[in-house]
Amino acid sequence: VQLQASGGGVVHPGDSLRLSCTASGRTNSALSVGWFRQAPGKEREFVGGFHRRGGSALYADSVKGRCTISRDNAKNTVYLQMNSVRPGNTGVYYCAASLTIIYSQLSVPSSWNHWGQGTLVTVSS
Repeated sequence: VQLQASGGGVVHPGDSLRLSCTASGRTNSALSVGWFRQAPGKEREFVGGFHRRGGSALYADSVKGRCTISRDNAKNTVYLQMNSVRPGNTGVYYCAASLTIIYSQLSVPSSWNHWGQGTLVTVSS
C-alpha cells in the first residue's frame, strides 16, 4: 500500500482545511485509515481514524467536534476536514493505513503498517 498525503499549507487561526490521503496498491474500502500529527520536536499523535469494518470514526479529544474524516472510494481517497484551526494544530500530518489493525488500537502509531510521506500544516496569523 502506498499513501500520498496532500493539502497542507499555511492557514490562519479560525480557517478550515482539508487534507487528502490517496491510496494505491489496495482499494480504499479494504483499508482502515488514520491521521496523525507531528509537531516539531514532539511525538506523532493521533488525530482521527476509522476502521475498515465500519463503525464510528474515532477522534482525539483535542479535535472532536472540529474534525471530520470521510472517504471517497471511487477516488481511493480519504479526507481530513478540520474547522476552526488553531496554532496548536501546526505540524506535519501523516495518513496511515492498515489491513489488520483492531479498533482499540487506532490511536496507536505503532499499530499502523503503512504511512504516507506527510504534509505540513502551519497555522499562523
